[in-house]
Amino acid sequence: MKRWQSFVGLTLLGGLMVALPIAIFIFILQWLLGLVTAVIAPISTWLASWAPLAEQVADLLGIVLVLGAFFLIGLAVKTSIGRWIHNRVDQWLTRFAPGYSTIREVVMQFLGGENNTSLLRGQVCRAYIMGRQNPVSVTAIVTARHSNGDCTVYVPTAPIPSSGFVYHLTEDCVELLLHISVEAAMRTVISCGSGSQIISDPPEPAPEQPAASTDQP
Repeated sequence: MKRWQSFVGLTLLGGLMVALPIAIFIFILQWLLGLVTAVIAPISTWLASWAPLAEQVADLLGIVLVLGAFFLIGLAVKTSIGRWIHNRVDQWLTRFAPGYSTIREVVMQFLGGENNTSLLRGQVCRAYIMGRQNPVSVTAIVTARHSNGDCTVYVPTAPIPSSGFVYHLTEDCVELLLHISVEAAMRTVISCGSGSQIISDPPEPAPEQPAASTDQP
């Protein structure tokens, strides 16, 4: 009886581990599509009133227009006047809009902004969070370096790497893995450690280039 209960429990848990990420992904996708559709609804209605377009085509054109507006805004802030306007609006929102500065910093950390600081531009490492004398290590990303040689690392949690922990470690507790990209490391986190062989396996040596011939014709 206990073996049967264990079998049923483990099977249900395995099914949950497979279905839950898919369900969360579908939920987030539906939420994003609903949000985009609600934002561009006036544009879609206006386009559909001018031409006999299907609703899906009107939504697609509305998305193109929104992306075009983002491009024009990005183009405008590259000019001196655009930067001046952006700075004034940014200062006003920072003073009077609660939470705006926090949201801005989070977005800049993930997408890159001032000084090109971005999580995706960090360096993958093995972080010995309990000290180098302890063999326990975690997959981490170096997000900052300090003048005294210490490093700040971000340790993502599985299976959602956008949440995690921040540690401040001495340089000897951080082993850089320059042959691994941040995207590859994040994939191992999302898959709950599957594929982590890239963390422990040494990088493949570069193929030797044939020596140039020095014989004179």
